[in-house]
Amino acid sequence: MIRILGIDPGLRRCGWGLVDVRGTRLSFHACGTIIPDPKAEMSTRLLSIFSQMNDVIDQHKPDRAAIEDTFMNTNAASALKLGAARAAAMLAPAQAGLGVENYAPRAIKKALVGTGRADKGQMAAMVAMLLPGCQAKADEADALAIAICCANHAPLASALEQAS
Repeated sequence: MIRILGIDPGLRRCGWGLVDVRGTRLSFHACGTIIPDPKAEMSTRLLSIFSQMNDVIDQHKPDRAAIEDTFMNTNAASALKLGAARAAAMLAPAQAGLGVENYAPRAIKKALVGTGRADKGQMAAMVAMLLPGCQAKADEADALAIAICCANHAPLASALEQAS
């Protein structure tokens, strides 16, 4: 079995989700959202994301991680803040020695729904269908989608087949 941590980075809300992969079967393990204090200084918020992501890794012991790439935004300041949050979230699995895969938002949507233009509702519905019993919403569902995308990625899929 391989446990994959999916991370949907954000400075206000950082979603995380874990799936277990056994051969070609996926199952839901856990999910949650890190919500730093919005009144705290930027450095404190980033530390909160990093610390809480470390706690998730310590508690659930994933084998690898995947994170959504930063998409180009019209607001440069927002893109920079998202990049900082993404870096804080990525450092925790890297520090734990986990490989961290990066996926573009369109690639994640295409892997789950078959089109790179799927909306959040379609993504959440597909996550619920692929992971029965999972009640993830919003950022948690996005993080699980990232983990599922990673599970379906060709190099990992071939490694899983060899491990089975």
